[in-house]
Amino acid sequence: MAAISRFEDIEAWKAARRLTNSIYAHTNQPGFNKDFGLRDQIRRASVSVMSNIAEGFESRTDVQFINFLGFARASAGEVRAQLYIALDQRYITEEQFKETYAAAETCARQIANFIKYLETNPRPRRVSDDSADYNT
Repeated sequence: MAAISRFEDIEAWKAARRLTNSIYAHTNQPGFNKDFGLRDQIRRASVSVMSNIAEGFESRTDVQFINFLGFARASAGEVRAQLYIALDQRYITEEQFKETYAAAETCARQIANFIKYLETNPRPRRVSDDSADYNT
């Protein structure tokens, strides 16, 4: 695995960004955009996938990173569950459901694989901003 220097380099984060953009596009559609509770919850869940990957990457240790990745994966599951509601309420089509559900599954799978990688390839304690100069 190539060295990752920014969270934006993480493939799972890129996939989560695509998922979030898809969720926002769907939730802007007539009908869906009026169901404020579901609209806001599915948006928060998709944003949480991206945010937890980024926050975990910026954390102090791989143990913390893995915990944040677990939260991100759980949020991808939440998106999948909420997509069923959107489908059942006819806010999205079957095709939109299948495409977006698959994108959420891809995120979850990539995150799970990244967790496995970090667990099987432990690195020494790290600090993301170790090159910063803190001299006073």
